[in-house]
Amino acid sequence: MPQDATPATTEHPDIARYRAGGRPAAADQVPLSAAFLRELMLACGANDCGFVSLANPAIADQKAWIDALLPGAKSLVSFVIRMNRENVRTTVRSVANEEFHQTYDEINAAGRKAVRKLEALGIGAVSPTAAFPMEAQAYPSAMRIISHKPIAEAAGLGKMGLHRNVIHPRFGTFILLGTIVIDREIDELSTPLNYAPCLDCKLCVAACPVEAIGADGTFNFSACYTHNYREFMGGFIDWVHEVAEAEDADDYDCRVSPGESVSMWQSLSFKPGYKAAYCLSACPAGLDVLGSFVEDRIGFRKRILDPLLAKPETVFVLKGSDAEESLPARLPHKQVKVVDWTIPSDNPYGFLFGLTLTFQRKKSRGLDATLAIFVEDHGPLPATLSVRNQRVAVEFRASAAPDATLTLTWPVLHKIFRDDLSIDDAVTAYGARIDGDIGLVKRIRACFPVYRVRAPKRAG
Repeated sequence: MPQDATPATTEHPDIARYRAGGRPAAADQVPLSAAFLRELMLACGANDCGFVSLANPAIADQKAWIDALLPGAKSLVSFVIRMNRENVRTTVRSVANEEFHQTYDEINAAGRKAVRKLEALGIGAVSPTAAFPMEAQAYPSAMRIISHKPIAEAAGLGKMGLHRNVIHPRFGTFILLGTIVIDREIDELSTPLNYAPCLDCKLCVAACPVEAIGADGTFNFSACYTHNYREFMGGFIDWVHEVAEAEDADDYDCRVSPGESVSMWQSLSFKPGYKAAYCLSACPAGLDVLGSFVEDRIGFRKRILDPLLAKPETVFVLKGSDAEESLPARLPHKQVKVVDWTIPSDNPYGFLFGLTLTFQRKKSRGLDATLAIFVEDHGPLPATLSVRNQRVAVEFRASAAPDATLTLTWPVLHKIFRDDLSIDDAVTAYGARIDGDIGLVKRIRACFPVYRVRAPKRAG
């Protein structure tokens, strides 16, 4: 009898049956067969899958998350389910969004079904959601449970293209991703693709209404987040602020159009609607997809890209952003609406890092400068903000030879970006100090949008 056993536990009929041989037959099969897992995943609805060890350096930054999901985790099964291409390509957003949502439901159902089969074999497994719901209480930090894209790349299911979406070698960009975490080794691991399916056609660059995708590989996170995810997370918070700050119904109607209000209602009632995702629609990569593009590139552009660009719609941008400046000339038939940046930060570390997400490349043309920032009431916290070659970098260390130095408190730093406090007023009225060229500091500030565009609600 085990030392920790008691007469009551040893006499329980279920324990007796277990000791008599009730364990699943496959419980001790280590490692698992990749062929068996592939057959299981395809039977559960996946269109393709691959296998990654938790020890893979490509996903080392996710190990803590994965260990929290399943203590003792050893391997990952990455899988894809393809979407219907024409549903994603259409200019009718209700159809495209429903295709995303239906496929996400299929991904989650396939993962759940596979976990059920693995559990029946005595194998520990967890299937985190493909997208939402996430750990929303952690917003704005680590909401995600797992990052599917790097795992899919490591599993040989594709590589990310210019548009930051994984492109499958066969199905192209018309896929959604899922991952299953298991507590066993797998006998044959997948290897990453040895080429990039991206055709470098730049159609995703042309398709994005807010020019979030750079032809040189850069990505404007804030532009994509502000428009495409308008009815998710931060955009929803901004809408709540509009409701809270409106003095009455007439004031609200001046702020928010009936179409915006009903669209937000639909997202709340059903599932959030993406405003664009045109980068996926226009992508011709993938063996099953590229035929019509290869045979007639001009015709492909006219059929797929041009209707997306021609569609009248409201485009949400930040004040002082590249998109606000370029949209009226580039796509004059689209209505521009300036909104707030609503990813909050309650400390200078997160705030300064956040500047890398809101940097506006076009505003930085010809600028090559390093700004040292000292936040007096946090240490003082030293930071270095560098702008060169239309790229930005933030490092939490003192610069050896900055072009200018800005010393201020955290509330003033926040006010400069959040409420568009001028550099001159920051110095004269709020005690900020500048060593070096104040004009250079102003030029650097101009590379970032204004976070808040509405006046605070009047007291009383």
